[in-house]
Amino acid sequence: MTRADFIVGDANREAIALIDAWPAWPSPLVVLVGPEGSGKSHLVAVWCALTGAAVTQSATVRAADVDALVAAPALAVEDLDRGQQDEAALFHLINRAREHAVPLLLTSRTMPAALNLALPDLASRLRSAHIIRLGAPDDDLLRRVLVKLFADRQLALDPPVIDYLVLRIERSLAAAAAAVDTLDRTALAEGRPITRPLAAAALGGQADEGPEDVDDG
Repeated sequence: MTRADFIVGDANREAIALIDAWPAWPSPLVVLVGPEGSGKSHLVAVWCALTGAAVTQSATVRAADVDALVAAPALAVEDLDRGQQDEAALFHLINRAREHAVPLLLTSRTMPAALNLALPDLASRLRSAHIIRLGAPDDDLLRRVLVKLFADRQLALDPPVIDYLVLRIERSLAAAAAAVDTLDRTALAEGRPITRPLAAAALGGQADEGPEDVDDG
C-alpha cells in the first residue's frame, strides 16, 4: 500500500497524479469514484502517508465524532456508497473540515449524484467536490500488477501463464491479489510450479490446450 507499490495505468493515471500533486489540490474536498478493486484504498493509504491523515468509514461517522475527526491534519472517509449513513453527521463533518482547513478525501463506488441522499445540503456539498474517476484495470495494467504481486513472493511466472490469468480473472486489483494468493498456496501445497493447468485447477477454470500445458506432475 505504498506509493512505490502503486502501478500506474490509464485507469488510475489521473487519480495518482492528483495524489502526487499534494498539497496543490484544486479543492480541499475530493471524491475518488471507482469500482470495487480499482485501487481507491491504496490511493487513500498513499495520501495518508503524505499527509498524516486519519481514516474512517463513512457509515461510522456520528455527530459526536466530528470534532475528534477534524483534529487530524487531514481526513479520508471511505465508502460513501456503503452502509447506513448518518447524513447530518457527514454534512456537519464536511462543514467543520472546511472551517478548520482540514482537507477531505472521500471514496465511493458510485458518483455522488447517484447516491440518493435524503439531505439536500449534503448532496450539494458532494456535488461541489472535485471528483476523480478510476476505471477497471485494462489488460496491460492487470498484467503488470500480476507480475509485481508474484515478484513480491519471489515468483517469476512465464509470460503465457500471466496472459492466461489476465484473460480469466475478474478485472480488478483485488481479484489479482486473491488469484496470486490462491496460486501461491496451491503451488506450495502441491510442490509444483505455477503452470496454466495448475492455475486452471486452482481457479476453477479450464486450461487452454497447447504444448506448454503439459502438467509437471
